[in-house]
Amino acid sequence: MKKDIILQLSLRSIRLNFLRSLLAAIGIVIGVVAISSMGMMGANMTMSVTEELSAMANVLVVKPDSGGGGGGMMGGPGGSSSSSDDDYISKEQFEDIERVAGKYGMVYPLYQESRTIEVGDNEGRATIYGMRDEDMATVLTVEEGALPKTSSSVVVGPSFAERHELTIGSRITIGDEDNNETVQKVRVVGILEEKGMSMDINTDNAIVMPEKSYVGMFGGEGKYTQVNVILNDISDADTATETIEDKLNRKEDEVAVQDSSRMMESITSTVSTMTTFVMAIAGISLLVAATSIFNVMMMSVTERIREIGILRSIGTQKGEVLRMFIYEAVILGLVGAVIGAIMSLILGWLVVLAMVGTTEYFFTYQSLIYVPVSMAIGIAICIFSGVYPAWRAANLDPIEALRAD
Repeated sequence: MKKDIILQLSLRSIRLNFLRSLLAAIGIVIGVVAISSMGMMGANMTMSVTEELSAMANVLVVKPDSGGGGGGMMGGPGGSSSSSDDDYISKEQFEDIERVAGKYGMVYPLYQESRTIEVGDNEGRATIYGMRDEDMATVLTVEEGALPKTSSSVVVGPSFAERHELTIGSRITIGDEDNNETVQKVRVVGILEEKGMSMDINTDNAIVMPEKSYVGMFGGEGKYTQVNVILNDISDADTATETIEDKLNRKEDEVAVQDSSRMMESITSTVSTMTTFVMAIAGISLLVAATSIFNVMMMSVTERIREIGILRSIGTQKGEVLRMFIYEAVILGLVGAVIGAIMSLILGWLVVLAMVGTTEYFFTYQSLIYVPVSMAIGIAICIFSGVYPAWRAANLDPIEALRAD
């Protein structure tokens, strides 16, 4: 029964000092909204980035090791390769990679060059890829037109097509006689779908031609710029990497394997760190709220010294006086946390939409967990801020309290 009376006394104090108590609760509301909104924004950003990167995270890129590799010159009608030191992956090395990594996914070789191009009266440079016909059919997706079937036909990326105003049937001149490059005219037969950022092949701003056409223009048959492994299961990335390195780097380092999943881990880790930092800044608002709660509680103790003396003189125990003020702090914390949680869902949704651009992941556990966490932090801070004023009230001397004006 006494507990009910103590709770009623706490509620009575809040009602009598409603405006002061409201301002203290608003501090908790602001803190809860700030922490949960920033947390939800970070969680949604992390999940959005992870989703975008996961499409390319299942790729291993095998390139010649900078200290060794296939070596040799890559001569031919088109001149030397653009790769540093003319390093390449030989056909024999590719076959070894395909043999040991083929069980983990699709393995395909890739040629790459950079050449001067001319479209109409405009000149520039472009990245040119050479691929086997069967690999083009599997790896590339055509948005408009078809894949090349002749030596004089190519497909281009959407960004490249837009920049040079290319359509199906447009002609491109590759090479520059002034630079002793083989010159060849090709026809655009297809425009690829936008691929976006990718580790294996960046086709959005490039020209892709069949292997025979590429070798006929640049030479270097069986001397690949890189070999890509598209994994069936991203969890096999480490195993496949070790298998390739054990096979080809047994005596000396011939190839270097780039695991795109590690780049994804690095990026998501960076985003998470930034989110934590932003939340820490937002948490400063809760420190301000804690100061406000502490001030309210100390003022409440000062104003109610005589009341405390009367309660103690009629037999109220120290613990009960302590709880009376703790209850007051808890009530302020609960009210502020609940209002803050409701506002967090509204403002958090708007922040995520504005900063991330999508609310696809808003109503997920990883996002919404920040609401109860911020509520718990807000209530805990209220209780912590009220401990000393409550202890001070409980330890007032009853006689001295009764003498207070």
